Amino acid sequence: MSEINVHATPTTTLATSVWRNPSFIILFAASGIIALGNQIYELALPLILYELTKSPVAMSTMRGIEFLPNLFLAMFIGVLMDRVHKKWWSIGSIVLQVILLLALFLSFQYGQPSIYVLYGCGFMLMTLSYVFRNASAGMIKQSVPTPLLTSANAALGFTTTLITIMGAALSGMLLMLSNLHTGLLITAILLAVSCIILIPLHSAPVSRGTSPQGFWVDFKEGWIELRRNHMLLVISITVIFLNATYGMVDATVIFYAKDTLQLRNLELGLVLSAAGVGGLIGSLVVSSLRRKYSAGVLIVVTTLLQGFAFLILGLFHSTYGLAVGLFLSGIFQTISTICIWTFRQESTPHHMIGRISGITGSLFKLGMPLAIWGSGWISELSNPALVFGIAAAANFIIFICCRYSVLWDRK
Repeated sequence: MSEINVHATPTTTLATSVWRNPSFIILFAASGIIALGNQIYELALPLILYELTKSPVAMSTMRGIEFLPNLFLAMFIGVLMDRVHKKWWSIGSIVLQVILLLALFLSFQYGQPSIYVLYGCGFMLMTLSYVFRNASAGMIKQSVPTPLLTSANAALGFTTTLITIMGAALSGMLLMLSNLHTGLLITAILLAVSCIILIPLHSAPVSRGTSPQGFWVDFKEGWIELRRNHMLLVISITVIFLNATYGMVDATVIFYAKDTLQLRNLELGLVLSAAGVGGLIGSLVVSSLRRKYSAGVLIVVTTLLQGFAFLILGLFHSTYGLAVGLFLSGIFQTISTICIWTFRQESTPHHMIGRISGITGSLFKLGMPLAIWGSGWISELSNPALVFGIAAAANFIIFICCRYSVLWDRK
């Protein structure tokens, strides 16, 4: 099978559309299949925990553990990704995920693993998933001309949210008709298919702008570059708090739907797909919005609107209220996320993209484990709706701070 060069110099034709870039198409297809597998896995595992424990604390603990790799390992993974062959590390990380998922599936098939085994597997799966995402970001930076990065990220966001819609509904039907752990097997199969798709992609070993140097020197250079890029640094600090509020809501939604609204698995899958529909719309409009407004302004405005979406979740205790709140949240979260990803890629030198993605990835998740763990205890001791109200209030405060920051002034 022939390989497609991810380092091909963009021609005038390629510069007109990402869809004429074969390297991007391969990454797009592989990322889409992985997103579908992850959608099934991410819905199946919390439901498995709910069936085992009936505890919001256990569910939120798992969600918090899944973010620990981003918090503690992302910056080191980023340095590593700037020094290695991104394609083969991507494939290797996916293969290891397949092995873990199959082992987890078999452990459920022939017994019942300890909750601590689930925690450990969740940590490992998210670590390997981050290796792929970091390497993929670097390969997209290599293969897509800078003027098309917004379109490329919007396309990836589109397919991810479209798959979220399909995956949530599919997961709901799957989980209603079969054992919950069947979702783990389906995810393993989909990830295996993505490996095959990535094989034709050619990604040459990283070319360094300087002579080889030590790991910690590279690590230090990443921090220096982030401090130099003041706008990205401010965005990163803002995202620490935005991700904390979103993480609280995300970790609470499934418990709220199952315990308070008493939704069945199929109903839950369909309601969660509302967020996917919103994300689909967000990915369709973000390119036109980005041409009119700066990334900073869009991040600030969507922060406020996201707060209103959280408020709807807290005030309207019904299936329809949950669907509307998730729909609006999906729109604003997608617009904000694509703006953040694109600005990071646009403003970062290619040879630093792994380090900057890793360092900012760690910063982005800095507040999530504690916020998610706290949301579990709030749901346990009080009411899940209170979590939504706290998240909404926090977003309003973040908006006020951002409105008078460099994010709003950026042209």
